[in-house]
Amino acid sequence: MRTIFLVLQREYLVRVKKKSFIVMTLLTPILMSAIWLLPVYLAMRNTDLKKVQVIDDSKRFASVFKSTNELKFEAGNLPLEKAKKEFTKSGYDVLVYIPADIMENPKSLKLYAEKNVSLGVQNGIEDAVEQEIENQKLLQAGIDRKVLESTKVKVTADTYNLSDEGEKDSSSGAATALGYLFAFAIYFTIFLYGAQVMRGVLEEKTNRIVEVIISSVKPFQLMAGKIIGVALVGLTQFLLWILLTFGLSSALSAAFGPDTVAKMGNSSMYNQPGQAANGTTVTDANAPAVPTASPATANVFSKAKAAVSTLDWTMLLVCFGIYFVGGYLLYSALFAAVGAAVDNETDVQQFMFPITIPLILAFIMAQFVIREPDGPIAFWFSMIPFTSPVIMMVRVPFGVPLWEIALSVALLIGGFIGVAWVAARIYRVGILMYGKKPTFAELSKWIFYKA
Repeated sequence: MRTIFLVLQREYLVRVKKKSFIVMTLLTPILMSAIWLLPVYLAMRNTDLKKVQVIDDSKRFASVFKSTNELKFEAGNLPLEKAKKEFTKSGYDVLVYIPADIMENPKSLKLYAEKNVSLGVQNGIEDAVEQEIENQKLLQAGIDRKVLESTKVKVTADTYNLSDEGEKDSSSGAATALGYLFAFAIYFTIFLYGAQVMRGVLEEKTNRIVEVIISSVKPFQLMAGKIIGVALVGLTQFLLWILLTFGLSSALSAAFGPDTVAKMGNSSMYNQPGQAANGTTVTDANAPAVPTASPATANVFSKAKAAVSTLDWTMLLVCFGIYFVGGYLLYSALFAAVGAAVDNETDVQQFMFPITIPLILAFIMAQFVIREPDGPIAFWFSMIPFTSPVIMMVRVPFGVPLWEIALSVALLIGGFIGVAWVAARIYRVGILMYGKKPTFAELSKWIFYKA
């Protein structure tokens, strides 16, 4: 045991002292926080004021276009051809032409610009004209749009979990998001740190350092020390990521809280009352306006916080820790065996793909499991040791019976013991095997070689 601890200590300290480990540990939370902050910053940032000239031959759309802090609409009285010739010198950024037959031919709307019109401006103008055409046709049919709008209802359901203890709030959206997040974290870290074990073994074998190490350390002790040492490196980095990300997210949430988001939602370029295209002030609440950003943006933080608070975080974190460690140990044993079996990086892919198929399959199947977390497919995939770390973490946020979790963990531990035994048998032979490209048939013989 002392020998395994020495190998473990060496593997751990060598990796955590590397500059790459320190840089990535500090940089990753900053990048993750920036991914969240950047869209908020861009949404709050005011764009340059653009001037839009509107030539309306139909005389129906004078009150449709409202000037904002980003767009200024002005009515044009020139004929279209003359306006087009003078456009580059007029100081306008966009020229909107609404023909007289727009009601009969809605596709005749035209936009002119020296450069390509942005998609947001184009969609906003199109939607405003479309809404006004619908208004006109509804009036012609004797239908009041206000009455029609009042018939539209959005239904949302509050979800609850019922048990012997009573009822408690639940959130399917939060369960789905957290399930995918935890599953991806396990999937990603198994590949990341498992590959580190394989490369460490391959590097020592290639440099012939292992020949010196094996003289005083048994192959199984060396393999176990490497696997556990790299596992502790992964856990250390993961915990630091969580703490740093939580700290940065808390600081950013304080700086960009719900009030700021509410202002962001209300500062949409298509959501400000102002002047109509004819220069008059628009005050009629019923006048058609260019579509606005959803007011629900203001409540996004409070809704997300309420949804997350409905989850059983104790169970989630305990299960994540168990399946993170169990999944890593199972696959890293196979990665160590691959590193011991080959002589160079080119031969790695031959053995890497077969052992990673179950992990890739589990991540693909997660999208089907999320639809029916209590179905037979979800149950069996969460029992198989090679797929249970990913699939079970998708199911846990929805609620899984304790006996299923206990059985899955027991099978995962049993699977690791079996895989570790096979990997150790391959490792003890392959670690000193040079100059021969192994095959799967050769590896099967190594398992049954006598010590």
